[in-house]
Amino acid sequence: MYKQIAENKRKTVFLIGTFLVLIIGFGWILSYVYQNPGILIIAVVFSLTQTLLSYYYSDKIALMSTGALEIKSKKDNPYLWRLIENLCITSGLPMPKLYVIGDPAINAFATGRDPKHASVVVTSGALEKLENEELQGVLAHELSHVGNYDIRVMTIVVVLVGVVSIAADFFVRTLLWGGGGDRRGREGSSGALMLIGILFAVIAPITATLIQLAVSRKREYLADASGAMLTRYPEGLAAALEKIARQAHPHMARASRATAHLFISSPLRNGAEAHDKRQGALSMLFSTHPPLPDRIVRLRAMV
Repeated sequence: MYKQIAENKRKTVFLIGTFLVLIIGFGWILSYVYQNPGILIIAVVFSLTQTLLSYYYSDKIALMSTGALEIKSKKDNPYLWRLIENLCITSGLPMPKLYVIGDPAINAFATGRDPKHASVVVTSGALEKLENEELQGVLAHELSHVGNYDIRVMTIVVVLVGVVSIAADFFVRTLLWGGGGDRRGREGSSGALMLIGILFAVIAPITATLIQLAVSRKREYLADASGAMLTRYPEGLAAALEKIARQAHPHMARASRATAHLFISSPLRNGAEAHDKRQGALSMLFSTHPPLPDRIVRLRAMV
């Protein structure tokens, strides 16, 4: 378990490091072409402003969009309340707000910017169809997202994606409108760099999105391992993921692409996540979740 956790943390750091290199490289090219480093600063400020709003209010938006109903006290759902309460005592995390979505699909998600402002959500299908150890494994996975500050990590990644996308869009639009400062006077020396800049402007946003999705998948692996360590019973979560993979209708009625990455398994009708091993490499690149069979194998390999 500890090996899995350490490996996933290293890979996340590597991906975010790659992200920063991408942004610095792109920023250097733009600054050279335009002789103006302010372009990247504007992109950063705009992205931060946009993301700060979602950072503080995204949990409320997610809860409203999924139709989640709050469990306000233990008497409303003693079974779910006790499971979460016991896991919080074990992990040392504060008690999150609890919500239930009236949907027959087996699924769950956690949201909130930090452990003090966290919410854990499960579907009625998960409550009805999962055994005690299986539901405990799912809840431990979601609490691990909270304890690992995954919302904060993904917020940082979203900011980086925004910086790349805005800078690339600005660069392309300026070229179309004939901008670029005094670059015409430097055509002989900067022609090759301009070509590199154009290629970067096209490729960088795609690369940034792929890194964002890769970080999301690594955080799922990390939450699996951390959740298994919390319960000391990897088989519980593995069995729950098997049930999720076998369900005939895994999609949820009020699922959307905006919140799909939050769930333990993709809630979309045509989600990129595979419930079998026939998923193509290209499809995997654009998936917010690792394949369920791979997650199950990793859990059962933990000792």
